[in-house]
Amino acid sequence: MTAFRTPNDFRALTYLPNVVKFLLWCVLFVLCWPLALVALVLYPLVWILLIPFRIVGIAVDGVLGLVRAVVMLPARVLSARHA
Repeated sequence: MTAFRTPNDFRALTYLPNVVKFLLWCVLFVLCWPLALVALVLYPLVWILLIPFRIVGIAVDGVLGLVRAVVMLPARVLSARHA
């Protein structure tokens, strides 16, 4: 069984309030301080490495939105004529 069943479950974890994230980090620091320090150092590096993927995601979303608009345009024009 996986911890995250759907993409929305993982996305909900990224929107946790900062206080909850800090408290979880404090618990990790108490339980295993070397791992907590490694996470503290690696988090900004991983975030910087993921920036290009975010840019690609935004671009792909824009292109797919444009394709959807072009494909749906005839249906919108025909439905507006009868209204």
